[in-house]
Amino acid sequence: MGLLPDLAHSLKVSIPKSGILVSGYALSVTLGSPLVALALSRMDRKRALLILMGMFIAGNALCALAPTFLLLLIARILTALCHGAFFGIGSIMAFHLVPRSERAQAITLMFSGLTIANILGVPAGTALGQAFGWRFAFWALVPIGLIAGLGLWRMVPHQAPENMHLKHELRAALRPQVQLVLALSTLCSVSLFCVFTYIAPILEQITHLSPSSVSKVLVVFGVGITVGNLVGGRLADWKQMAVLIVGIMLLIVILLVMPFLELSLTPAVIMIFVWGAVHFATGSPLQARIVEQAKGAPNLASTLNQGAFNLGNALGASLGGIMLTQGISYRYLPWGSAAVAGVALAVALIALRVEQIEKRNQMVPA
Repeated sequence: MGLLPDLAHSLKVSIPKSGILVSGYALSVTLGSPLVALALSRMDRKRALLILMGMFIAGNALCALAPTFLLLLIARILTALCHGAFFGIGSIMAFHLVPRSERAQAITLMFSGLTIANILGVPAGTALGQAFGWRFAFWALVPIGLIAGLGLWRMVPHQAPENMHLKHELRAALRPQVQLVLALSTLCSVSLFCVFTYIAPILEQITHLSPSSVSKVLVVFGVGITVGNLVGGRLADWKQMAVLIVGIMLLIVILLVMPFLELSLTPAVIMIFVWGAVHFATGSPLQARIVEQAKGAPNLASTLNQGAFNLGNALGASLGGIMLTQGISYRYLPWGSAAVAGVALAVALIALRVEQIEKRNQMVPA
């Protein structure tokens, strides 16, 4: 996200059009990853992860070399194909690598890499792109991918795939509560990425920060989402739906006041931290709920939830782009996000009501 202004200038496209690089990546994760995972389903999991890491390395090298916007978009789509499949297969491996009492913790630890990436990757990529050009940021991912691939090859044991009962998985994924969680995951991501995709020009044009200062503020956002992720995970074990509903309500308030806080540096930085913390505090309850509601067949549902998050990423970036092309200022993008969060709140209340009805029906003797 932090590279969009420089990238748009280099390739002679508008910033809203360059946002398609975010949307295209997310849609490729959503639509392509299940097909890639299916193609690798009968393969030794370690070998599958190494192939996916190879796709990651090759895709980022192609991004760095792309001479035109279209070729860069194609390279991003190729890179995205390995994203969802890697996390799907990797989470299953993490599940089986530890004792039964530590399985949830292992999966949480693996997915914390996404949070750390927002703390280190986004600001580091932004800083590298501003210092040496946006292509250098993609080149920097190649040695990182090679190091990760070496770690997989040397440290991860071989693990044979298991037979997945597709009929049971499909039945679990079609349960009403699972579908409601998928809708919530999508809507929450739309709300986030309508603003976050364009965070660099917002901070530069509205808050009047220098490009180098933007990367520092992104670190603050990364710290915020880390805190929110950890706190949300703990609270979700206590009151899952309460945490989700209250979190969305707080998010709506933050987004409504955000256009006024963006005008000054200190309120903007505090707002960025709180926004990230509150938003990601809702992520843990959603991930826990999708596994809980899938009732014994969570593999497909969990994969679809990752797709739902990325579908929301794509739709959010597109919504922000549409608002900008219609003449709405960067400053007021948060109000579009607030409207989407309002829909998410309605869906969460429906999910709570359905859950209450299901529990009441279970208490009635047959």
